[in-house]
Amino acid sequence: MIEARLKLAYSGFGLDVDLHLPGRGVTALFGQSGSGKTTCLRCIAGLERASNAFVQINDEVWQDSEKGIFVPPHKRALGYVFQEASLFPHLSVLTNLQFGLKRIARNQRRVDMAQATELLGIGHLLERHPQHLSGGERQRVGIARALLTSPKLLLMDEPLAALDSQRKSEILPYLQRLHDELDIPVLYVSHAQDEVARLADHLVLLDNGKALASGPIGETLARLDLPLAMGDDAGVVIEGQVISYDHDYQLLCLQLPDTLLSIRVTHSPMEIGQALRCKVQARDISLTLHNTEHSSILNRLPVTVVSEMPADNAAHVLIRLDAGGTPLLARITRYSRDQLGVHAGQQLWAQIKAVAVLA
Repeated sequence: MIEARLKLAYSGFGLDVDLHLPGRGVTALFGQSGSGKTTCLRCIAGLERASNAFVQINDEVWQDSEKGIFVPPHKRALGYVFQEASLFPHLSVLTNLQFGLKRIARNQRRVDMAQATELLGIGHLLERHPQHLSGGERQRVGIARALLTSPKLLLMDEPLAALDSQRKSEILPYLQRLHDELDIPVLYVSHAQDEVARLADHLVLLDNGKALASGPIGETLARLDLPLAMGDDAGVVIEGQVISYDHDYQLLCLQLPDTLLSIRVTHSPMEIGQALRCKVQARDISLTLHNTEHSSILNRLPVTVVSEMPADNAAHVLIRLDAGGTPLLARITRYSRDQLGVHAGQQLWAQIKAVAVLA
């Protein structure tokens, strides 16, 4: 369990949060610029000293203002990854990594050089210097260096923000591997919802220094009462299990959690039984009264209408749906809502193009 109660006041800005977060997996601190994400991260790291704070990472207390406890940043068992990798330019990749490894006593090392280089796919880069690396390669080296300190908590402050879309696509699979293969809790700062949807298990929504919501990502993204539902990229995260693969058409079939319902997704081959996380955008779901078998839309799910609220566009509404226990969001026009007579408790069919599912 990660506990962080932080109060900090600047001129024109104040941070006031009380967070109780999972002690494993990836927790995303999400919000617009100026919402307090980085300040929160820096307080947990001890780089900013909140005037009133309690910070505990599993069984270790790093700060307790009431008891006068403040562990300085260099004594906190954490790794910190910034927007820029900040590698030493005069050192090779290998000696940059060794710098991180030397920070931790040999008998306390939980991540070794071979594991870090394999996880981040940088074994072939060890003799290069930072100026001969791409932006994505530099960031992967920076993450590996942070891991080699064997942290009890990994802090990542918008690690993809300085990269173009191609470099982001290059590095995201490595971040997913860290999530899947390492038992180190991660606090991940971002303002990109698609990025968070790919990586996070738990989501904290920050606004103006306060936490508007904190909870499992699937449920939090589906809440209609949060600003997340208002954006054009609003949608939900589904983690399904691979039950078949069609090599001819390159289609995965994913079974949704705790139900016999399934969806098809365009994807490269995966083993049966593997888990796959995907995002379904609200704008990519259409609704119909009846199941239409002859259609180019491959995914047709029986759903129940849960609730509705106006969207940011006056012509649109957001509909929350239940597909066998999996929440979905649909963004449709008010005209379509009225034509279908949409109301809470109504049984409908949700239609989702296989090519629209982001996996």
